[in-house]
Amino acid sequence: MAKIEIYTQDWCPYCVRAKGLFDKKGAAYTEFDAPNGSAARAESIDRSGLTSVPQIFIDGQHIGGCDDLVALDRAGKLDALIAA
Repeated sequence: MAKIEIYTQDWCPYCVRAKGLFDKKGAAYTEFDAPNGSAARAESIDRSGLTSVPQIFIDGQHIGGCDDLVALDRAGKLDALIAA
C-alpha cells in the first residue's frame, strides 16, 4: 500500500470528504491535525505551497486537496496510486 498523508482541520467538510473516500477504499492514511498557526500547518504549507486544507500526499507526491482527490478517483487513477 502507498504511504498516504493528509493535513486536516476538525471542522473542515472537505477534509471529512477526503478521509471518507480513503476509508471507502480501505486505504490507510496518516492524518496530521493542522489548524491555522500550528507546526503541522506550516509543514503542510512548506510541502504543498498552499494554505488550505486538506492537503494530500501519496508516496510523497502532492495530490492537492479534496477536489483533486475526487477528480483522480473519477478519472480512474486513484486506485493505482493508493495500491502502489
